[in-house]
Amino acid sequence: MKNKLYKNATTAIFDIESGASLMSGGFGLCGIAENLIDALCEKDIKNITAISNNIGNQGKGLAKLLKQHKISKAYCSYVGGNPDLEEQMLSNEVDVELVPQGTFAERIRAAGMGVRAFYTPTGYGTLIAKGKDVKEFDRPCILETALHADFAIIKAQKGDKYGNLWFKESARNFSPLMAMAAKVTIVEVEELVELGEIASEDVHVPGVFVQRIFQGSNYQNDIEFLKTSEAKE
Repeated sequence: MKNKLYKNATTAIFDIESGASLMSGGFGLCGIAENLIDALCEKDIKNITAISNNIGNQGKGLAKLLKQHKISKAYCSYVGGNPDLEEQMLSNEVDVELVPQGTFAERIRAAGMGVRAFYTPTGYGTLIAKGKDVKEFDRPCILETALHADFAIIKAQKGDKYGNLWFKESARNFSPLMAMAAKVTIVEVEELVELGEIASEDVHVPGVFVQRIFQGSNYQNDIEFLKTSEAKE
């Protein structure tokens, strides 16, 4: 078996070049690949097509790449809380395709399953449907195509050297789908474990979908909006 273990994020992204398409797991700042994003910030690349739910937030996550003007196109479903994307979107510096969140997830899943396109009623009668094929089923539906990528960068809680992954709670979000939809999936894990330490029934992503894996470090795990309960008298 080809060795999937890499020393760190920098060595794992050695072949990500300008013009690449890149899926990035995470919902807001939950479950983002912090080490890999930071390594990309250090790399001399541009014209990246980013596929991520919200392309970072509050200057963090993929927003770091936005601030360096390394992203030229973005597929996402939520832009609130991301003034960097809003500014570059309105100035036509970044071409943004807004996708309803369910459709966004399904387009990625379709790519991983080998489905080229599918019809959905979501977005019919709105700007989302502009220029898309429409067919009548039980209701009008629009044609959506699969979303592929050259690379996926994701973070898991646990992983072994074969690439089998386990995610903690909501940090799983889009990452398993992206692992299947990209040509090369690069994973950072908080815990690098031995083969067999993740029970087979607990494997969220089989290693067959992972090409590179490494032990991450120095996680910030930023909280977007800190909410605390008020003490009761």
